Amino acid sequence: MTDATPFSSATSTLHEPRLEFAMEVRLWFARVQTIPDMPSGATRGAVYVDRGEFVGPLLRGKAVPQSGGDYALFRPDDTVALDARYMLEEEDGTLILLQNRGYLWGYEPGTMQRLREMAFAGGPSVDPGEYYFRACPTFEVQRGKHDWLTRHVFVGVGQRKADGNLIRYYALR
Repeated sequence: MTDATPFSSATSTLHEPRLEFAMEVRLWFARVQTIPDMPSGATRGAVYVDRGEFVGPLLRGKAVPQSGGDYALFRPDDTVALDARYMLEEEDGTLILLQNRGYLWGYEPGTMQRLREMAFAGGPSVDPGEYYFRACPTFEVQRGKHDWLTRHVFVGVGQRKADGNLIRYYALR
C-alpha cells in the first residue's frame, strides 16, 4: 500500500477537525442543456466540461474535455443540487474520476437570479460571499501514488464564474 497520509502529521480529533488544502480545480463550460418544468417543479440542467485544470501540492493536471459534466437539479426553493462527474488527468498520465455532490444557494433573495444572469446573459459578477457553494467529492484512481485520494474525506468551497466553476478542495485530516 502507498502512503495513506500524504499530508501533515496533524490529524483531526473529535473536538477539533482539521482541513488541509489538496487542490484547486478550474473548469470551463460552454454547452448548456436543460429539461425545464418537470412535474416536481424542478429543472434539470447539464453543463459539459470543455476544458479545465487543477493544481495542488501533490497533484497537477487538466480536466479531460468532454469526459462529463454537472447534471444539476434546480429546485423550486432556489437551491441547486450539484451532481457532477468527470475525468481529471494528472501530469504523469494517471486518470482520476471525480464525482462531486453539493449545493449552491444564495444568502439573500435575488442572488440566484443574479448568478443565472451572470452565467447565461453576460451579467455582472456576483461576490462569492453572497452565496453558499459547497461540494463533497469522491475520487477513483488506479493503485499507486495518487490512491490517497480514495482514502480521505474532502470538502470543496466553490466560486461560480461566468464561464464555469472554481473549487478549492480540502482533505479532512
